[in-house]
Amino acid sequence: MRITGGAARGVPLLAPKIGRLRPTSDKVRGAIFQVLGPRVAEATVLDLYAGTGALGIEALSRGAARADFVERDARLCQAIRQNLAATGFEGQGHVHRAPVEQAVGFLESQYDLVLLDPPYGLIEVPQVMEALGRPGLLAQGAVVVLEHSSRIAASEKYGKLQRNAQRRYGDTMVSLYVLAAEEDG
Repeated sequence: MRITGGAARGVPLLAPKIGRLRPTSDKVRGAIFQVLGPRVAEATVLDLYAGTGALGIEALSRGAARADFVERDARLCQAIRQNLAATGFEGQGHVHRAPVEQAVGFLESQYDLVLLDPPYGLIEVPQVMEALGRPGLLAQGAVVVLEHSSRIAASEKYGKLQRNAQRRYGDTMVSLYVLAAEEDG
């Protein structure tokens, strides 16, 4: 597994063999960032269910200003720190060891880009997606990218998040969400 583009292109990432860890493939990661294009430049990024940190580090490599990583497994948090150091982005990344469901309640930054690659079929994902729409967590124009199994349909709407695009890559589906416009009245 390597960074697919930007300043750290080609740098290999440490991926410990841990239980349900299923890192986003280089092909899918590259495709996600192709779709996101210039939105990544100078973005503040939140990588949830971070695993190895590959998605957030890819964003940093492609010009994001900073990234917060949320992962509950201590071994994976250490791998993220090592991957940040290997790519030269340790000063731009912060690792939070916490369950994602709790982290979306205590994080205080405004994020331009949120990347989620949860274990496929994780039952907490709808609640996490809805919590992302809480006031103050997402910046104006923010994009939320949810990676999931193509066999499991993601909702068109989670609370204030509205799906505006979807792409399939084999067994992987990538759904992109934005904040739904507030209704008048």
